[in-house]
Amino acid sequence: MSLAVHAPLPGAVAALGNVPDPVFAAEMVGAGLAVEPPHGEGPVPVMAPVAGRIASLHPHAFVVLTSGGLGVLVHLGIDTVRLHGGGFQRHVAEGEEVEVGQKVITFDPDAVRAHGLSAMCPVVVLDSPPGSAQPAAVTGPIRAGALMFHWTAS
Repeated sequence: MSLAVHAPLPGAVAALGNVPDPVFAAEMVGAGLAVEPPHGEGPVPVMAPVAGRIASLHPHAFVVLTSGGLGVLVHLGIDTVRLHGGGFQRHVAEGEEVEVGQKVITFDPDAVRAHGLSAMCPVVVLDSPPGSAQPAAVTGPIRAGALMFHWTAS
């Protein structure tokens, strides 16, 4: 099984090892990459990185379950659960089917940073082995919807 994962938002692509959270950095949740959203551009739409069903939806994170049974987590910032939904707006409902590039949440990275939190956004294939994501680009700018990485089951 193979899965193409697209960037859910624009920014700079970074390895999960650069995420300021030990669980994501060690790929304990799964393999993937992260996006550091732009500074000073206000609220940013966050898109579905894969097609599927919204299996879990919080103001600061969501999981899309693909038809093949793979879950892809998009986590908006680090420790942003502490904001209790402030700075986030949901556009879909849990259980809803989404297409790649469909807007799921809007969030304001600068508001997250103003609270002293990282706005870096891990994007991971849940429960996948560390190192199993093959990046299209390890670092550098990426636009929303561009191929971010491939994941292949071994």
